[in-house]
Amino acid sequence: MVEEGKLFIGASRKPDDTINKGEYLDLKFGNRHGLITGATGTGKTITLQVLAEGFSNAGVPVFCADVKGDLSGIGAIGETKDFILKRAEQIGLPTNPYDFQEFPVIFWDLYGEKGHRVRTTMSEMGPLLLSRLMHATDAQEGVLNIAFKIADQGGLPLLDLKDLQALLNYMGENATQLSNQFGFISKASVGSIQRELLILEQQGAEHFFGEPALKITDIMRTTNDGRGAISVLAADKLMMNPRLYATFLLWLLSELFEELPEVGDPEKPKLVFFFDEAHLLFNDAPKVLTERVEQVVRLIRSKGVGVYFVTQNPLDVPETILGQLGNRVQHALRAYTPRDQKAVKTAADTFRPNPEFDCATVITNLGTGEALVSTLEGKGAPTMVERTLVRPPQSRVGPLTAEERQKVMDVSPVRGQYDEDFDRESAYEMLTARARRAAEAQQQAEQAPVEANTGGGRWTLPGFGDEEPAAPTGKQARPRSSGYQRETVVEAAMKSVARTVATQVGRALVRGILGSLSRR
Repeated sequence: MVEEGKLFIGASRKPDDTINKGEYLDLKFGNRHGLITGATGTGKTITLQVLAEGFSNAGVPVFCADVKGDLSGIGAIGETKDFILKRAEQIGLPTNPYDFQEFPVIFWDLYGEKGHRVRTTMSEMGPLLLSRLMHATDAQEGVLNIAFKIADQGGLPLLDLKDLQALLNYMGENATQLSNQFGFISKASVGSIQRELLILEQQGAEHFFGEPALKITDIMRTTNDGRGAISVLAADKLMMNPRLYATFLLWLLSELFEELPEVGDPEKPKLVFFFDEAHLLFNDAPKVLTERVEQVVRLIRSKGVGVYFVTQNPLDVPETILGQLGNRVQHALRAYTPRDQKAVKTAADTFRPNPEFDCATVITNLGTGEALVSTLEGKGAPTMVERTLVRPPQSRVGPLTAEERQKVMDVSPVRGQYDEDFDRESAYEMLTARARRAAEAQQQAEQAPVEANTGGGRWTLPGFGDEEPAAPTGKQARPRSSGYQRETVVEAAMKSVARTVATQVGRALVRGILGSLSRR
């Protein structure tokens, strides 16, 4: 039941439960995005696995999150089980033997425990997504934008948490002076951001910010035999901080949009991106963020990227984005509450009707692994909705063991590239070095004769005023103890960050559609 240029999803059923025909997703419409919805336990994860297998065999790289920990089995050959053989027989697939297969998988993990480390830098994340991550108010988001403005103009690399913390320390100490040039900066807002950064650090975000940063090309690999690599993000632990999970996937979507060239409508997607637990992206999201997500989803199609949202309820996705999702797989919904009943009606109304059955009634009666399916065909029009038995996976249903996962990682094409931290000189180190020199100059000035200090010591904001006069010279002071000097460094950093900025004014850094920073 395989057709050239199409991905086999399953077989549709007639009202008398006899098999009707195969249901397919046309690869040339794979970048028109999609939606997989259904209540818990109805088969969404298996459908995701089936679609990922199909795209991989078609040479399309896939990125997906393993929220429950059982999607990792896609990296191992399937096992003969009664329910698999029964479903294969129902939809007319050969069962003696069934075509089991293992797939090329790259495991990723923000914490580096169940996959290769995934990192990005503060600059690449940008102030908008950081604001989302930290529940920032409008005033706090404004402060973050000012911080990134200072860093951009001065070429101060913001790579990890300590870089942003050092810059915020300076802004809090010099809020009055900076407010005259950038707009009001509240010390309370700066303090709130600093507290949120500490919370993020305790939740493990320090593992996410730093270098080496993830290269988009490493999630768009194909194998020597032409199959697309399936990147699986270990998200079971990450889901303990759902806002970090949603922000990370949104950042990745933004990076794809910024870095990939326009390709129009290719014969098959360049990458398919599955956004599991999609409701986390839109929960309490400000209007501006929802609008920008809609913009990215609409425009990224021309980059050859298909985005598939996976969630329990179609109401979890805003209508403006729901309208962009052309390929639909609707598993069973339970109509126990008024909101559930509304969701059933919404799901039924989005399908092209089938005169043989009532969608709203069927949705509540679907069995596990059964779904209403409608994809795009012809000139991009949706097919008539069909009640479909989803085909069984070819790979393993269930998770890999820790030993099996490690074996996959040992032969990974990115082994060794992301597993070690690299802490190059960035804002924190630059400010610390400058502060240390300033502290030494101050000590010299205090010990020099009074007449040697008649020139004063006016401090200015580099790039926004005159340069500071040369520091007075004098007898070198005896080095202070390490604990005391660390205190002095921090205090001096608050006074000298802008001077560091001055030396590199003019470097243009362009921010992308979601506030992230394009790589240079």
